[in-house]
Formats: sequence, structure tokens, C-alpha cells
Amino acid sequence: MNDIRRSILWVVFGLSMVLIWDKWQIHNGQKPTFFPGTAPAVTAPAASTSTPAAADASLPVAAGQASVVNAAGQAPAGAPGAVAQRHEVRTDLFKLVFNSEGGSLIGAQLLKHAEATRQSKDQSVQPFTLLTQGGDHIYVAQTGLIGGGFPTHKTPMTLVGNPTALADGQNELQVRFESAEVGGIKLVKTYTLTRGRYDIVVQHEVQNLGGQAVTPQLYLQLVRDGSKLSSETPFYSTFTGPAVYTAEKKYQKVEFTDIEKNKADFIKSTSDGYVAMVQHYFATAWLLGDGVARENFARKVDNNLFAVGSITQLKAIEPGQGQSVQARLFVGPQEEKVLETIAPGLELVKDYGWLTILAKPLYWLLEKIHGYVANWGWAIVLLVVLIKAAFYWLNASAYRSMAKMKKINPRIMEMRERLKGNPQQMQQEMMKMYREEKVNPLGGCFPILVQIPVFIALYWVLLSSVEMRNAPWAAWITDLSSPDPFYILPLVMAVTTMIQTALNPLPPDPLQAKLMWLMPLMFSVMFFFFPSGLVLYWITNNVLTIAQQAFINKRMGVPLKFSMPKFT
Repeated sequence: MNDIRRSILWVVFGLSMVLIWDKWQIHNGQKPTFFPGTAPAVTAPAASTSTPAAADASLPVAAGQASVVNAAGQAPAGAPGAVAQRHEVRTDLFKLVFNSEGGSLIGAQLLKHAEATRQSKDQSVQPFTLLTQGGDHIYVAQTGLIGGGFPTHKTPMTLVGNPTALADGQNELQVRFESAEVGGIKLVKTYTLTRGRYDIVVQHEVQNLGGQAVTPQLYLQLVRDGSKLSSETPFYSTFTGPAVYTAEKKYQKVEFTDIEKNKADFIKSTSDGYVAMVQHYFATAWLLGDGVARENFARKVDNNLFAVGSITQLKAIEPGQGQSVQARLFVGPQEEKVLETIAPGLELVKDYGWLTILAKPLYWLLEKIHGYVANWGWAIVLLVVLIKAAFYWLNASAYRSMAKMKKINPRIMEMRERLKGNPQQMQQEMMKMYREEKVNPLGGCFPILVQIPVFIALYWVLLSSVEMRNAPWAAWITDLSSPDPFYILPLVMAVTTMIQTALNPLPPDPLQAKLMWLMPLMFSVMFFFFPSGLVLYWITNNVLTIAQQAFINKRMGVPLKFSMPKFT
């Protein structure tokens, strides 16, 4: 009876893992892997009669105010008409494209990061494009004023001077846009680009040229389409979408689907933190100074276009007076050490999930090892070696228990065959044998369960670290963030997983024994689509586990032989 119960539990466990994986796919905005019909239906809002060709994002409407742009994405009536012009600026880190319409940043290429991975068929080296406007993908940064028909991100602006590149020996470059008078207000927007920095200082100077006091509001927003990254697979995905950070509630991810359903939950009113748009390895963020009161928002703009941003109230500006508000715009890779120096909590855009408390020390250690070996692949191998060394005695306890179980396993199998007609006596005899041999059937499980959070945390470290992108290891592995192009590492991983499974004692129940073999095999198949760095870490763990298990078996006098269930 107990064997039947255990078998049922194994089946329930396996089915639960399938269901959990399916729900995880749905949670990450992808199609269900196993049960396509279980995905919740999301009713798409009716498309507008006129779809804007660019990011013509409306803002949340403040009480008693009209939105910045109308439904057709057009500027408010009375805005000066002009042909939008693009202006390119180059620094040591960026190739940026500004639009004279609103002085918005509509293009950003990261010169230190390649577009195509080294293991892709396209070997042309092009800078990675993060911000863009046009084609199928839209991702831009915009600012403007609301509260009385003032200059917005749709207002034509004039570029002052002709800055084109950060010259040798030059530390800063300024890009300045000025609007004409709109609603009695002139807006001057100045971007300050600094050598070696991914955060851009954006100064907004609001000048009252009218005859009465005004109290405009400044908005900062990031606009992106809701498409997922093409690099994601059915077997793993990372978060793509808006995020809000505040001291009160820390890091809050906002799913695109929650915005569509008006279920987005985050801190709206605050005087600290930032708003961001996050994707795998890269992010953008608007940062206002601490102590500046602001209202955060996240909303759907168009059919597949979303905006996240902040609105801050300016003090009353008398005629002939002005007021300045400074913000910073981060556009770049999720390099943890860099993010920590820019703003508190910004490093959390590199999302480790609920295991952050374990993942951050592991990343720190991985980075320290890389400082010595100068190769991320070998750093991964050495980090796993250190972790296995730290858990050596805990693992030894588990493997000793497994060795004892394997030693008495033939006697258990003989007894099961002899007493198969008397389950109660068989259970009593089995427990007696465990007591006599001082064997705990669960002794091999608990030490391994303790280590699972550490290895899951390491998994997220390797999956989230932009340093793995285009990082070579050895031979044909030229990009640790991409799957092995020849599937050699996944095959090695599958073989080592089977060897490791074969070294473990077989459960007495035949069904449990088959499941114990099939589940690791299915797990190994998933790794054919995983980044090489993750597969390398798992292979290293498997090899060290096999070596330690073989060593302990030999010391205990247990023959080193493979245990295979009968599948026929």
C-alpha cells in the first residue's frame, strides 16, 4: 500500500512540475508549452482609426487637463508646424539619435556591445541597438510639459549648435534643444553626455514668456512596444516590461498584460526612486532627484505600445521668470557595479527574483574569480568547484546514505519479490532492515534539498549577467549567453546526468525507478536550448558530484556499478 502511495505521489509530482512550467510560461507572456488551451484570453482593445508611425504617447490626464496628444497622435492645435529632423551624436559609449520633434531621444546604439552574438550565423559586428523608432520596434525616451497647452514631446524644437561627437580629450558633450513659445512657455532641454557613463543628465529649463504666472507639470516617460525578445525560447524567458522602484515598496515589476487589464499594482505617489523599462541584459530608466515629489504612471498608449513615466509639479513661475528641473536618463547594460553607483536600487533591474539575497554574493564571487582568470567560462567552472567544496561534508553525508541504500538494495529487491503477497509484513521487514543497517531512506534527500536554492540562485546569476553576452570560453564556445551551436555541451550534460542517476540506488517500486530516470532525461532535453554558460555550470556540477559519489562508494566498499530500471 505504501508503495502505491509513493507511486501516486511521484506521478502527482511529475504532473505538478509540468503544470508549474506551463503557468510560468503564461506568467512570462509566452504561449503555454504543454496546454495551449489554458492561457487566459486577453481581449485586445479596439485599434484606433489612425495608428501613429512613431511613439506618439499620450500621458495620463490630470484633473481638468487635456491629454498631450489626441487619438490620432497629432500635436495640439496651434503647435508650430515643422518637419522633424534627426541629429546623430557619438560618444565613447553611444551613438545617439535625437529628434527635433520634442527634442526626444529616439535612437541609442551601445558601441561596447555587439548586435549579433558571436555564435550566430550573422558574423557582422554591429553595435547593439537599444532605443529605436521606426519599423516593427519602437523604444524611445520622451519629456515635455502639461498643464496648459505647453511644449510637449510633439512640439518642434531647434537644435542649438551642431554637436556631433565627443572629441579626444573632451569629457562632456552637450546637446541643447529650444522650443518656440507655446502657451506663453519656452522649454529648453539640454542633454549632457559624459565620457564613460551610461547615465545622461537632462536639464529642463522652463521660461515664462507670457503675462501671467503658470504652474506646469514636467513629465518623463519611456515608450516601448510590448513585444518579447527574439532570443527567448519556450524553455526559459526573462522579464520584459516596465518597472518602478521606491523606497517604500522597493522593486516592482509591471507586466504588459496587467497594464492592459488595468491591474498594474505599483506605488503611484512618491518622492524617490525611478521608473524603468527592462529587458534581458539591458534597461533604461528616468531618475529624478530624491525629495522631488512625483506621480508614477504606466499605461497602454496604442495597440501594442506602452508607456511608463513620472510627472512632477513645478512651482508657480511668474512672468519673465524661469525654473529648472534636472533628471537623469540611464540607457545601457545591466552591469551591476555600474548600476549601484548611479542610484540606490537601480541594480535591481538586473532581476534575480526571490533569491537575490543569495544571488548577489554569488555574482560578487564570480566577478572576483573572473578578475584572476580573465575568462567567464573558467570563472563559472571555478565558482562551482568552490560551491561544491563548501558543501562537501553535507554532500558526503547524502552520498554515504545513498551508498548504504545501494549496498542493501539487492536484499530489499529479494525481499519484495518474496513477500509481494504480504505488503504489511514486507513493510515491517523493510523497516527492520533499515534499523539494523542504520540506513535512513531520506538521508540522501535532505542535504541535497538544502543546496537547491544556492544552485537556483547561481542559475539566475548566469542567466541575468550581461557579462556572459559574447563572452568566449574555449574552442567553439564563443558566446556563453547563446546555446551551443553544435549541441556538444548539452549532450555531455545529458550523459553526465544519466551517469549520476545510474550511481544512485533504484527505488524499490518499478514505477518510481522509471520516473527517476525519465525526469532527468526530460530535464536534459531542455538544456539543448539553454545558454552555454548555464550548461557549462551544470556539467561541472554533475562531474564533481559523480567524482565525489564514486570516491565515497569506494571508501565504503560499495561496488561502483550502474543501476538501471527495467523499461520492458
